[in-house]
Amino acid sequence: MMRRQVRYAIGFVVLLTVLTGVIYPLAVTGLAQALFRHQANGSLISDNGQVIGSELIGQPFSDPRYFWGRLSATDYDAAASSGSNYGPTNPALLEAIQARIDALRAVDPDNDEPIPVDLVTASGSGLDPHISIAAAQYQMPRVARYRGLSRDQVSALVDRFTEGRQFGVLGEPRVNVLKLNLALDELG
Repeated sequence: MMRRQVRYAIGFVVLLTVLTGVIYPLAVTGLAQALFRHQANGSLISDNGQVIGSELIGQPFSDPRYFWGRLSATDYDAAASSGSNYGPTNPALLEAIQARIDALRAVDPDNDEPIPVDLVTASGSGLDPHISIAAAQYQMPRVARYRGLSRDQVSALVDRFTEGRQFGVLGEPRVNVLKLNLALDELG
């Protein structure tokens, strides 16, 4: 009697291992590749056949000709995703914020608008690829000036790459920095 129960138990473990460890992952991967190929492969962005990034992971931009994204506590390393974990009174956080404010003011000294908070603080993951519309608008004069474009041209690009709320209700409208900067490069 006990042997039969042990055989059933072992058989059940083997069956579940095959179902949940082999068949289910293969089925989900196959469906993802068939129905959502771009997303299943990391939402990669290519330029002339060369992968230059993902629309889901931020990249550092410091050239004044480009829009700058959020700061990253991990240097945009997807394998080390995390925030800085600095509290609001931590001197290291205050120094990082001040350094970013100084950098923004140095490349655009005539801009006396308030700097949007997402341009001077890191995201929780350290990988955020988006900035707020306010952050994009703050940077438009600088980008237009350094590229020799009109503000209307740059504004049209920001409008084109503004993503709405997810499902119409979640989050805030945002701009993907990598996509916007690639479109700037195409424009000139």
